[in-house]
Amino acid sequence: MHPFDPGYAHAPYATLVGDYPGPDTYPAKDFRVEWGPIFHRGRLDGSARVLVIGQDPAAHEAITRRILVGTAGRRFQGFLNKLGIDTSYVLINTFLYSVYGQHSGTLHATDPAIARYRHAWLDTLVTHNQIEAVIALGGLADTAFHTWRKDPGSAAYDGAYAHILHPTYPDSAAASEADQAAAMKQLTTNWNNALTHLRPSTTPDTPRPFTPYGDTLTPTDLAAIPEADLPPGLPAWMRSDEPWATRQGATPAAKRATITVQIPEDQRPF
Repeated sequence: MHPFDPGYAHAPYATLVGDYPGPDTYPAKDFRVEWGPIFHRGRLDGSARVLVIGQDPAAHEAITRRILVGTAGRRFQGFLNKLGIDTSYVLINTFLYSVYGQHSGTLHATDPAIARYRHAWLDTLVTHNQIEAVIALGGLADTAFHTWRKDPGSAAYDGAYAHILHPTYPDSAAASEADQAAAMKQLTTNWNNALTHLRPSTTPDTPRPFTPYGDTLTPTDLAAIPEADLPPGLPAWMRSDEPWATRQGATPAAKRATITVQIPEDQRPF
């Protein structure tokens, strides 16, 4: 049997995904609205105890139609494992659409129309689950959380909160190998502190001793995206540790319009 995410057929999520905002709210000059909205990953059956706010979908997410499935997703899946959370989580993004341009995310960080729909998701998730902890990945997600906390609908939540460095922070912050090593150590230190803060407040799916990160992420610190998190029928290599989707094009317009998907060599049956 292959477990899969059954999607959004039932209330209240059917209503949420049926009424998503488009280019009138997310301007096309700042967001890749042509690839469509990508809503979540994880449990929508009331079993989630950890709620995660990410940033925006990338190329892998545009294909799988679920968020945080690429490098950032596998790194953070390992964080959840260290927390003892194997299945009881739900993840949404600050933005429904992929950010286009370096400053577009910051430009729309507190946009009221974007926040209104995001708050509807957050209100629904804390109302229909027993959320014990909220984790924000990066600065934009932290802004999204605190913007929501000013809204009356957030009063239903009284659990723990942690703002952690985004999983890809070492890659984006580094201009050299030395810089990347320092940034990676900064990330692992930050994540260890967050885990220490969150573990007393979070009921684990699988109790396990806390094994802190070292100075860098190792292969054992990563985790595959569970098959049950994705729509039915997606191949296993879409959950692998190897990049398989990249934006390509000779011009910015062509690159924006093109995602090349290639099965990793060691995943091919020929």
